[in-house]
Amino acid sequence: MSLDLKKTGQFIQSCRKDLNMTQAELAERLNVSPQSVSNWERGESIADVATLPDLAKVLRCSVDAILSGGGSSSVYRRHITVAQMREALNNVNRIGELLGRDHFIYTTIIDGLNTRMNTTIERAFNDDHIFEVFVLEFLLACVKNGDYVDPRDVQINLKPSKARDYVLTVMYELGIR
Repeated sequence: MSLDLKKTGQFIQSCRKDLNMTQAELAERLNVSPQSVSNWERGESIADVATLPDLAKVLRCSVDAILSGGGSSSVYRRHITVAQMREALNNVNRIGELLGRDHFIYTTIIDGLNTRMNTTIERAFNDDHIFEVFVLEFLLACVKNGDYVDPRDVQINLKPSKARDYVLTVMYELGIR
């Protein structure tokens, strides 16, 4: 992996801004000067080896993500976004609307999801809050099955909640950046 300081700096800045944190706040949490953070973000230098793990923890990513400028060095089956997961869940509901809730295709999909996820998926079709929880649950299942979900996409496109924070924690623990 070749180190691109500009790309790394842009990634640090993007993560920091996603967390609504100033350079001074990040510097304070890492016990470094605000000028150091500024230098990292401009690609003029990089955090020292002892600081990188703490920087990754604060930015909710991995050291690898920082050093690769947000690029992935791991091989994932596919990239899944929050928008795609919402659309997929909406499409399951749409199949029920088009074919009827008693149609074998719809009931097979619903039965499969309910059994596999030990749930009642149709509750999500009538309650926006439950729908969002299912989006998170499905994203988590994707991650555990080898798909890539960008934590920043989750942070930006899903409302803050304990469920969202849990999914982000699991993603971080799995080394997803």
